[in-house]
Amino acid sequence: MKQNKYDDPGFFENYSKMPRSINGLNAAGEWRELRALLPDLNDQRVLDLGCGFGWHCRYAREQSARSVVGVDLSANMLARAREITNDPAIEYRQLAMEDIDFHGEEFDVVISSLAIHYVENFDSICSKIHHCLTLGGTFVLSVEHPVFTARAAQDWYYGPQGERLHWPVDDYQDEGQRQTRFLDNDVVKYHRTVATYINALIAAGFTITKLSEPQPSPEMLAEHPDMRDELRRPIFLMIAAVKYEAV
Repeated sequence: MKQNKYDDPGFFENYSKMPRSINGLNAAGEWRELRALLPDLNDQRVLDLGCGFGWHCRYAREQSARSVVGVDLSANMLARAREITNDPAIEYRQLAMEDIDFHGEEFDVVISSLAIHYVENFDSICSKIHHCLTLGGTFVLSVEHPVFTARAAQDWYYGPQGERLHWPVDDYQDEGQRQTRFLDNDVVKYHRTVATYINALIAAGFTITKLSEPQPSPEMLAEHPDMRDELRRPIFLMIAAVKYEAV
């Protein structure tokens, strides 16, 4: 299923009000960790899958990437991306990431941030990305952590006074579709275990170079004490992988 929730006017309006939608990467709590996984982008050909408003595309060009292609299924997202982008070296294409069909070794770096958990067939995505990456090319992705996606409720277990007692994990090994609530809308996500993410990348021919389960920095906790609960369970999983061999 190719989900295009961001072209729903109400959903898109709510998404556009999120801090990360207004202030970009600096408002994304996980950005510091994701940035650390990226290779040197100087003179690299970059592909961003699920590019949204194009924040990572513009960052890549700020780091002197040679060219950037941003792919997203949502016309609304791409319209906003084009509106705030003034760079002929960045191209935006409306396309489901499941449907990418780029030439072999067309890119040096592929990025996908918080988009792949909306995609049903991760194996196919991995194969297509491996195909379009040059030898030595890097794939960096972030997804909602499987501890977070295991239960469709995606919420804490609360005590009688509304206190957050613990984060429940159940049905972890039962992979597949989850209908969750996000921005007051029903949204379909796909739960996979950590092992499935890793093994799919390995099967596609990638070598895993680093994993990250980011947590708020001391600076963020000092500024936003309410984020301390984010230390109690991981919310994101990030993976860096390299194509060392053709398959």
